[in-house]
Amino acid sequence: MHVTLVHVHVKTESIEAFIAACKANHENSTQEPGNRRFDILQSSNDPSRFVLYEAYASAEDAAAHKQTAHYAAWRDTVAEMMAEPRQGVGYNGLFPA
Repeated sequence: MHVTLVHVHVKTESIEAFIAACKANHENSTQEPGNRRFDILQSSNDPSRFVLYEAYASAEDAAAHKQTAHYAAWRDTVAEMMAEPRQGVGYNGLFPA
């Protein structure tokens, strides 16, 4: 399994709009072939910090996600909401297999 944790720091005034944009991306992403999980997490200590947990069956499935219209819409919508550039960190998912 191919997992990416995307760390996002959002401008305080954009938190609600960011959450709304992520909801649409989440709903579409979970329908993609190869998607295993697509979780949006908000820090309980700092509401402006988020982690997107994206799990796909393969690296190819994860790459295909970035070619979708809903990903492009999310990327473009949230670009100006970022307090700093988002950072994606890749992992190999071990369990569940």
